[in-house]
Amino acid sequence: MKKLNMMNMKEILFVASMLFGMFFGAGNLIFPASMGQMAGRSIWQACAGFLITGVGLPLLGVAALGISRESGLLGLSSRVGKGYGLFFTCALYLTIGPFFAIPRCATVSYTVGIQRILPGTGQTVGLAVFSLLFFAAVLFFSLRPGEILTWIGKVLNPLFLCCLAILIIRALTAPMGAVSDIAPSGAYASGAFSTGLLEGYNTMDALAGLAFGILVIHVIRGLGVREPGEIAKNTILAGLFSSLLMAVIYVLVTVVGAQSRGLFETASNGGEALAQIASYYFGNAGAVILAATVTIACLKTAVGLITSCGETFAGMFPGGPSYRVWAVLFSLLSFLIANLGLDLIIAYSLPVLMFLYPLAIVLILLTLSGKAFQQDRTVLRWTIGFTAAAAFFDFLRALPEGTRAFLHLDPVIKASGTLLPLSGQGFGWVCPALAGLLIGLLIRTVRLRKA
Repeated sequence: MKKLNMMNMKEILFVASMLFGMFFGAGNLIFPASMGQMAGRSIWQACAGFLITGVGLPLLGVAALGISRESGLLGLSSRVGKGYGLFFTCALYLTIGPFFAIPRCATVSYTVGIQRILPGTGQTVGLAVFSLLFFAAVLFFSLRPGEILTWIGKVLNPLFLCCLAILIIRALTAPMGAVSDIAPSGAYASGAFSTGLLEGYNTMDALAGLAFGILVIHVIRGLGVREPGEIAKNTILAGLFSSLLMAVIYVLVTVVGAQSRGLFETASNGGEALAQIASYYFGNAGAVILAATVTIACLKTAVGLITSCGETFAGMFPGGPSYRVWAVLFSLLSFLIANLGLDLIIAYSLPVLMFLYPLAIVLILLTLSGKAFQQDRTVLRWTIGFTAAAAFFDFLRALPEGTRAFLHLDPVIKASGTLLPLSGQGFGWVCPALAGLLIGLLIRTVRLRKA
């Protein structure tokens, strides 16, 4: 008989598999492969940076939500203020949801996988038909949120890992070249670690770590765990196991990407690199293996995102649409945005990530260290406020060149780069965040002494 409020190791591993499945989409394959090709012999410095933002931060996000014992991101971010909580929760879920991440799942699946199998298909028509079928499948799974542990943790994720293992094992057992012979290129030649840090932003997993926490908590409760401390403990354990698996796959894919430079030039993107690798080892069958791997990866991630977005918005607006209506709306919006094309989605997702990531990082760190200042709202507000002001300039700097020129933003960007240290590396928010933290702590100390 199962003990009350406890999960066995098998259940924890299934929850970890579900969490990994939601985290690990096609972008998580594309970016490490591209990084490996460009980093060359500097892959270990690049991997170190990438693992911090691509694995460490998502794990801390899941841990923060578990430790906080909040029911979701809205409760966590509302510690800063009710208005900020609503703004940040909506902005984060829309970014990793129907505006950017979910449409990217469909476009990446098509451009990297399906388009290579059916090269004669027209780009616009082919993408429209594929994305329609893709989101129909996503909606089918999403309308059954109570079965998400089975669909993702026990079916889709093991299938994805099998397809990926075929490609990685073959590549590692017959490498195209030695990593030590490949010279780093681009930004990796001068700053492999910092470039890897920023590359980890593109996975969006730190944001997803905060977003997916609510699904993990719901699944754990569905397994019979009710005591808040045990929910927090099992959430962190599931996050730890999923993060370890992500880290191993990231490193292996990066190594495979670097080895491919022994025969191939640097590809224009990670999808092209993976296509070259799959074709080299498996010929025409390689395109099928890659298409299956990427499509399954994107499908399970999109299901997790639609489910978490739908449940969050239904909870935030209890008098509004039901979960099922939100799921349909988000699937339809994702379908429409996906047909704008992958290049446009990536171009405008980066500026938003440069704004939201600092806010997410600071919120996670403040939550984990909150006992030191009793989660004092003054400290939270000053730190988040300074971070948001600085991150806004990172947002402007990351806008596409044409947009910056149209809005005449270059003088503002240049001035902010002079005033904010580390702006050129994409970390102009760090010093203002520390300044806000110190001001908040000082105000709190003065107030306590007066009291």
